[in-house]
Amino acid sequence: MEVFVKTGVVLVLLLVCLETVICYPDGKVTEACGDMMPQHRHDPSTKAPPYNIIVDNITFSPGDELKVTLSVAATGSTANFRGFLIEARNAENLDETVGSFKLINSAISQLLHCSDKDGSAVSHTSDSHKTEVQVIWVAPQDSPPSVQFLVTVVRKYKDYWVKIPGPVVSQNGVAPTPARTTIGGSIGTKTTVPSSLLSQSFTSEGCGIRKSCLRDPAGCDPQNDVSCHFLSFWTENRSVMFELSGPAEGYVSFALSLDKWMGNDDIYMCIRDIDKVDAKAAYVLGRTHPVISSESVLKDTAWRLSDGVIQCSFSRDIHLPTDDPKRFSLDQPYYIFMAHGRAEDGRTHRHDRQPLISANQKLVTGPPEDLSGSRSPLLIKYHGAIMLIAWMSTVSAGVIMARYFKLDWPESNILGQKVWFQLHRMLMTLTVLLTLVGFVLPFMYRGGWSKRAGIHPYLGCVVMALTVIQPVMALFRPAPDASRRYIFNWMHFGTGTLAQIVAVVTVFLGIHQQALLLPAPWSTGVLASIVVWFVVADLILEVHRRGFLSIGKYFRNFKIYMERINSEDKEEILFVPAENETYSTESCFKNIVLAVYLFGNLGLLTFLLWTISEV
Repeated sequence: MEVFVKTGVVLVLLLVCLETVICYPDGKVTEACGDMMPQHRHDPSTKAPPYNIIVDNITFSPGDELKVTLSVAATGSTANFRGFLIEARNAENLDETVGSFKLINSAISQLLHCSDKDGSAVSHTSDSHKTEVQVIWVAPQDSPPSVQFLVTVVRKYKDYWVKIPGPVVSQNGVAPTPARTTIGGSIGTKTTVPSSLLSQSFTSEGCGIRKSCLRDPAGCDPQNDVSCHFLSFWTENRSVMFELSGPAEGYVSFALSLDKWMGNDDIYMCIRDIDKVDAKAAYVLGRTHPVISSESVLKDTAWRLSDGVIQCSFSRDIHLPTDDPKRFSLDQPYYIFMAHGRAEDGRTHRHDRQPLISANQKLVTGPPEDLSGSRSPLLIKYHGAIMLIAWMSTVSAGVIMARYFKLDWPESNILGQKVWFQLHRMLMTLTVLLTLVGFVLPFMYRGGWSKRAGIHPYLGCVVMALTVIQPVMALFRPAPDASRRYIFNWMHFGTGTLAQIVAVVTVFLGIHQQALLLPAPWSTGVLASIVVWFVVADLILEVHRRGFLSIGKYFRNFKIYMERINSEDKEEILFVPAENETYSTESCFKNIVLAVYLFGNLGLLTFLLWTISEV
């Protein structure tokens, strides 16, 4: 019954919601200040925008305030918008921002820090539907003769306009400059490089000889294995050619990193968009969502979709002409990350599994290598292994020792204490120490609390608290003959049993975490077998203790029967064995059960530990 309860709890706890990420719904679009381009992985619309940008005065003097209004073009129109970015630029040099803004309605608009100027741009605060936004522009003392307002408006994720030209305002006495009328992002933006279609799948032939490869599973070939996640690269003149492949619903990607931590990485993504694939360069400035680069640094892009596998290839110059800190030079060694996940309408979501990380740094332009990697960080592997040893082995052996071996070895002592007690205390102390070490490791890896691990860390904290309570409670236990000793016995038993049950549930959840995702479903089956193995051993010893499985009684009856048969006069002989002989038989049976249990437990545990080392 206990096993079914634990299994039910595990199934309930595994129903975890996946959190998705939407690009800039809060309007903090500082990264887009320069080109005013949303990071939506789609080209802006070239249709006439259904929006008006007007100002309340077309002339100004330094220090004046002008009201700027962004609104839908016609009353009753359905062309409401969800996001916007308003900037004022020098009409003679549209790369130069001018002046600052004040808010009229802070509920729907907010100031941004662009071009090292506070309040030099205004954006939305949420992705709610809007029909009109009004802000105040303050002309600076060093204002240029003419200023043009530019606006980016997002109606839907794929439907947006970049740098919609607004009115030009001029200082008093200055002839107005003609307004730019080009829309759709052609002012200061890059064009998309067309991609070709791959004629055949990539192959692992030449890995370690002509090209470097990183694969999962190790040694797989994308040409024959649709489950193969594959990255290869080699140097061609002053460029590096990349091939990226893997089964995914939305995208496959790889990143170049200076360490084994996500953040400040150079990322390259192959994103599926219905029936085609876009190759994009991106970057991250922390443990955040990747930001697609507005500049195209990829060449010779090609793609292929087949059997749910996304493939794309492209080349990139080893050294880029611009000194962009977000784009790494390819003549340096880096750790290589590989990840995949879902995408909807070109929007990427968090990767489905922990990224595959190369075991060592690799010089991208170096000699060809067949690289190895792991999806589980070393600290998390240690965490899983230590917790498995503590709560699947040492604690169960300690429990069995205390419950069923108190009467064994009555004439023997270890350091002045009974053998069972010293073994029990040693095993439980080891459990406490292992739990303490294992508890700290995830915090060391994450640098704090993990918000994506579901209920697992919360249950881990409960286990840690109960683990500490047990030895503290034992320090204040009353004497064996004290009148209230039974209170301690029940509290000690209850706390220990609760800790063991919660720990089992936590371990089941742990092997399905992204950072330590063991192969399913057989890894769950092996873990369940360890639990069942303990329950069976515990039931056998409990039934034996209550006299329903008295091996000594059956052994004695068998011996009496044999004595009757072997008696020369065939008379009934009353054979009563010595008490210590019956006790010895019972003790031998328990020892056999304990030995069989430990052998099976260690075998299953070793198999799980080996699995952890291989992921």
